[in-house]
Amino acid sequence: MFESPCKSIDVLNAWSESQEELRETQPVARKRVKAKKKKRKQQQQNENRSVSAPQLSTDDADKGRTEKKYRPDEPIVRGIFQIGKKSHDVVLTETRVTWTPIQPETPTADRDMKKQEEYVELKDVFAVKVKKRRSAGQQTGGTLLGITLFQCKKKGLKLKEHAIHFNNLSADHCEIWFKSLKEILSGFKNRPKSLKVFVNPISHKKEAYQLYLDEVAPLFKLADIEADVTITKRKGHALSILKDCSLEDYNGVVCVGGDGSVAEVAHGLLLRAQMDAGRDTDSIFTPVQAALPLGIIPAGSTDVVACSVHGIRRAVTAALHIIMGHHQPVDVCSFSSMGRLLRFGFSAMFGFGGRTLALAERHRWMPPSQRREFALIKTLANLKPEDCELSFITSRGAEDQTKAERNGDGGDICEDGSWQTRQGLYLNISIMAIPCLCSMAPRGLAPTTRLDNGSMALIAVGNTSRSEFIKHLKRYSSTNNQFGFSFIETQTVKAVKLRPRSQGSWADDASEENEESDSKTVPIISSEGTYPWNIDGDLLEIPSELLIRVHPQLLTLFGADMEEAEEAPVKCSCI
Repeated sequence: MFESPCKSIDVLNAWSESQEELRETQPVARKRVKAKKKKRKQQQQNENRSVSAPQLSTDDADKGRTEKKYRPDEPIVRGIFQIGKKSHDVVLTETRVTWTPIQPETPTADRDMKKQEEYVELKDVFAVKVKKRRSAGQQTGGTLLGITLFQCKKKGLKLKEHAIHFNNLSADHCEIWFKSLKEILSGFKNRPKSLKVFVNPISHKKEAYQLYLDEVAPLFKLADIEADVTITKRKGHALSILKDCSLEDYNGVVCVGGDGSVAEVAHGLLLRAQMDAGRDTDSIFTPVQAALPLGIIPAGSTDVVACSVHGIRRAVTAALHIIMGHHQPVDVCSFSSMGRLLRFGFSAMFGFGGRTLALAERHRWMPPSQRREFALIKTLANLKPEDCELSFITSRGAEDQTKAERNGDGGDICEDGSWQTRQGLYLNISIMAIPCLCSMAPRGLAPTTRLDNGSMALIAVGNTSRSEFIKHLKRYSSTNNQFGFSFIETQTVKAVKLRPRSQGSWADDASEENEESDSKTVPIISSEGTYPWNIDGDLLEIPSELLIRVHPQLLTLFGADMEEAEEAPVKCSCI
């Protein structure tokens, strides 16, 4: 009736260890079962046989085991389990577990059974555990009740854990099923077994680590994932670790924090890849892909990167994307000045976005939400344009250049003559390689781009009145086109160069009673000789021209491409 269990060391250990991990969560009728003292000859003869699926790794084959290959619909093991209050005929194949209620025979029995048949796809199952009943305070042992499958269920953009209990009091019966299921589940290649986790303790109102312990760590343990956790102590801590640690020990890296923390870990992974490949970062170079995928547990104020790959700010959903091994390639920007790489990132803002962040950083003594609103209001009150030279290469221009390079006629992207140039006054310039979905912009700050389309969205907001600029900002949280203004230009680009043409600053003590017409004629003047850039929520002071290039699918994230955030739009109360 059953296939014999395999005798590999890993699966045997998993069976013995799992018996201590899952307690009963629902009462089940007790049945007395006498322990079997005899060892059957048939069991001894079957010790060398194994249950296997085409997706399993070939490691066991190297040990001399002979594996049987099953067709997708061929039963591997079959038995009777109690599910709920009814007994069911349960069948395991290499792709699913199917169960049908056991009923008395009737003329319409076959038709009725088809209607009542249920199943779960094994590609949606991430763990199998032994289920036991234990008394209060009992830590080990207990009465065997059966096995439990843990399924990843999708509802909209949310992923959630769902347990399916298969009750049977026979230890031999459950052992066969456990080993067969465990061996099939171990064959899914993208599912990580070991992760390096970075937690920013000041994120999520200083509760990021508790969020990880409460919602993420239990799921990782359930999926038998080993997590090496580092609680960062300062800015740049994760970067310094990633530059030196042994990445071969891990199947992925996880960041628990906001956009700034995510940007630091992503930059660290990519910088490490360049170091390992021997790339010269003090020149214009072609970067190599990161060695490991990056998982993001959202614990910030906006979480635009997490929303762009999950569609929702929910730690459990993010953790299940990691556990299930959902991979999403993502385009990344490189930011260079004077021929030297400054960092890798996903988005940048110059002008209003940079000035707002710079003002907020000078008032870090304020609570985060108050600091952001204060900086936004103050910057709007002192709204002035930036006088700069903006150059870019469109996607079409980049394609032409690529063809020329293949023919031996092209040069460096920075030397090529396909640049288009604009000069003038701009209130804000945004360059984004991802849509940047968030609760305040459910369609994204850059809805025209995707995670992996090999291009960036360039959004140049020209000089206009304060009231018109505020109208533009408000449209991000609505369904109206935020770019439907005559003073806004959008382009799909491969590279951008921005060179400020004047020195300036927006003084903190500037009068808030300036007329709207002032912004049309008075550009900013900076005494420090540097210009603030908002790069992935981090402030960078850059003294000269900045070159931004997009690199297709340079990084892999745990998640999926999202068209729109599921969260309800949140309007900024200060505008």
